[in-house]
Amino acid sequence: MSDTSTPPTSASAPPRASLPIGTLVAGCLAVCLAQIGLAMPATLNGLFQEHLHPVGSQLTWISDAFLLPVAVLELSFGVLGDLFGRKRLLVGGAALLCAGEIVAASASGIHQLWVGQALAGLGAAALFPTSLAMIAAGTHTGPQRARAIAVWASSLSAGGFLAPLLGGITGTYGSWRSAFVVVAVLAAISALVSLWLATDSRAPEGRSLDVGGQITIGVGLFALLYAVIQGPTDGWGSTPVVVAFVIAAVFIALFVYAESRARSPLLRLDLFRNRSFAIASVVAVVGMFSFLGTAYAASIRLGPIQHQSPMRTAFAFLLLNAITPVLTPLTSRLLHRLPARALLTAGLALIAAGDFLAAGLDVGDENLTSLIVPLGLVGIGFAFTVSSITATAVNTVPVPLAGMASAATNLLRDFGFTLGPAVIGAVALSQAASRVTSALATSSSLSAESKAAAHEVLKEGGPLALNSVPAGSPPGAARSYALDALGHGYSIGFVVCGSAALFSALLVVTALRGRTAEESAAEPEGDGKERAVLATG
Repeated sequence: MSDTSTPPTSASAPPRASLPIGTLVAGCLAVCLAQIGLAMPATLNGLFQEHLHPVGSQLTWISDAFLLPVAVLELSFGVLGDLFGRKRLLVGGAALLCAGEIVAASASGIHQLWVGQALAGLGAAALFPTSLAMIAAGTHTGPQRARAIAVWASSLSAGGFLAPLLGGITGTYGSWRSAFVVVAVLAAISALVSLWLATDSRAPEGRSLDVGGQITIGVGLFALLYAVIQGPTDGWGSTPVVVAFVIAAVFIALFVYAESRARSPLLRLDLFRNRSFAIASVVAVVGMFSFLGTAYAASIRLGPIQHQSPMRTAFAFLLLNAITPVLTPLTSRLLHRLPARALLTAGLALIAAGDFLAAGLDVGDENLTSLIVPLGLVGIGFAFTVSSITATAVNTVPVPLAGMASAATNLLRDFGFTLGPAVIGAVALSQAASRVTSALATSSSLSAESKAAAHEVLKEGGPLALNSVPAGSPPGAARSYALDALGHGYSIGFVVCGSAALFSALLVVTALRGRTAEESAAEPEGDGKERAVLATG
């Protein structure tokens, strides 16, 4: 999730023979916390729908309110740590995440929950790059750094494993509020551990903030997400949505212009002159969109659609996330022995296969065993894909640019993660709304009163709201139509995710075949092992 470049140690810091254990513990706890905060709310979507009654696209904003700050601000926080000290950011990021979780836990409505998620996302945006930079800065040899980063990557994976367990247990036996309280406590512990144990470091030489790039990409990405998420609710031709698309286009163009002139850009545009790197970047965006889109579709299917408990929803997320740490030793060995392109292609193909199988599941099938094969394939595919995307990108550029290529790939990967819930939510809800409206219009079994009541609920809250009305109420007679429509809509969402993964796999096979001159220059003898370890971040 974060910048895998390895900044130099501070010139003012005394040389150390090995990485201080306190710094390693603080960095690993911080990245584990950030990943838990990012992943846990997805297991609670059913409870959010039940207790807060979000309408239309409001449920999607719960996920993207956290993801947006991570994608937009992660690289800038890395620069701030270099300039002003990483320990300060590690403590501040954990404190900010703690504050966000408290705001979310006390939310009386959906808008306060968004604010809490956004604050927590700001904290996570500081923790992801800063935790890795502190660990990397405390090492002084290649093997030592590789081992430390491998521990950091394992902690990141552990967060993805623990998040659904914490969400499932607290949501099932407590409440969705208690889930946020647990994360807030962990964040407070992380802040104290960093304050007491972490060794500070910084590397200000040659580093400066790219203010113009940060503002333009922030506005552009927010406007794009707003347009995509609100399209199904407000109408794709509505003035706010059209204006948002225009603002997104203008500010993304301004971002490209700003980066071409910046002394220290967020994103080195000259990297994209390398055809192989440009293709690998497209794969990073589309492939990660596919994975998180799949996770979002699964959470909505199990929660707001089927009304299953958070513990049962957590089972699906364990299939998606827990396989990655289990397979880490295997994927690391495969990266040493096979071209990263081969592992990337296999991972994307497995994600596609799992999505296409998930699309064929009946919406009335609440048997968790039905999810094992499709989501298990996606989980295995993600383990291969996430371990090889960065390696594929950095191996296509000369060695001096490998750190910047890794940072750029992580930025694009996080952008793909952010797009996942937004696009899949928009596609699925648009299809579901169209289908249920058509079904109500042609139904002969519903009374006029039930139809009128159902249309009123649809107008106010969309298909998810109609699917949640009491069975004995006038619109309750139309719940089966909403269930069918939502099952159809999110099945199409799985197809979109599978098609995106398949497109990415074909792109890798057809456009990145053979060993390029750049790749040969980028892999001097002895360099591949460390790069494979760095790629797991």
